[in-house]
Amino acid sequence: MHVGIAVNPVAGMGGRVGLKGTDGKVTEAVERGAEPRAPDRARRMLERLAAVEPDAAVSVAADPMGESVVRGAGFDPARVVDPFDGEPPASTATTAAHTAAVVRAFAGIDGGGGTGARGDATAPVDLVLFVGGDGTAADVAAALEGTDVPMLGVPAGVKVYSSVFAVSPEDAAEVAASFSRTERREVMDIDEDAYREGEVHPELRGVAHVPVADDLQSSKQTASGTVESLAEGVAADIRERDGEGVAFVLGPRSTVGAIKDELGFEPSPIGVDVWRDGEVVVRDATEAEILGALGEENVIVVSPIGGQGFVFGRGNPQVSPAVIRRCDLRIVASRAKLDDVRALRVDTDDPALDEELAGWVRVRVGRFETRMMKIV
Repeated sequence: MHVGIAVNPVAGMGGRVGLKGTDGKVTEAVERGAEPRAPDRARRMLERLAAVEPDAAVSVAADPMGESVVRGAGFDPARVVDPFDGEPPASTATTAAHTAAVVRAFAGIDGGGGTGARGDATAPVDLVLFVGGDGTAADVAAALEGTDVPMLGVPAGVKVYSSVFAVSPEDAAEVAASFSRTERREVMDIDEDAYREGEVHPELRGVAHVPVADDLQSSKQTASGTVESLAEGVAADIRERDGEGVAFVLGPRSTVGAIKDELGFEPSPIGVDVWRDGEVVVRDATEAEILGALGEENVIVVSPIGGQGFVFGRGNPQVSPAVIRRCDLRIVASRAKLDDVRALRVDTDDPALDEELAGWVRVRVGRFETRMMKIV
């Protein structure tokens, strides 16, 4: 097997600092104290790939787009492309053009190739493994257009609407090492400026060859059905705790948004709000602001994504492992949403926490009703 590894080092940087994405916001993310997320996601995928396919031939691009993290995982890769002409930029200065140049080289479109110490690493690769979000996926798909080279995403972005991603970095390695066929899947992206204003309009950006495996996620879907009684019940329970100093971390998306409406305040668009003792203490909070608002007793209220079942790791990176570990968890969802979900999933950036969260949980589906679902 021969894979090309492309890492978008800026993917996901805007999430923890409340920017809902990084497109056009890298400088602001850095100013807010954001740290790169993608390299660690790449490392996790590569460590698993080294365990399941240690003899894989690996092609890479010059740093900061992957070479060091690949070598750090124990591979001896072939550098087939340097999109920076020997002058590497800061890790926050890569662009879509750099991604496209790397992927074209992997596919042999621009004469890329080379030989690494671990097998024949001449282009084209058998698979492009990229680390990023929907924007990166769109750039990779565009670069591969007209070829049969498949692509598979290691999710590292804030929003992951495309069906070209594995569930987790480790799953991406498993899929890469074991797939035997591909199918055409949609690459979706959204306007991040509109997303920050609470408008979600996914647009088809391309169709790509993707390995077929159960561990690939579906495109996001909007579940039907009302959530009024659910919102009324949860809001009533929250009000009962007013005056006790309990901090409620209220996640994004429409179901929890209905709870916020029931509490009597306008929810921040696609954001995380913190409620305590009858009022909103932080709106559209960053990770740091959430941590600062927590007390001795705290509760997270979140709803899974319809069609995918992700509770953490898609669209709510502000609710970080540090936040989750200090809170009790309450999951809410409409019956219609759960009907489309076989299991719930988490991808917190902390594998140990993911394991702790795994297992059967009670999901509230009505004013009083609950349903048991398994986090896998």
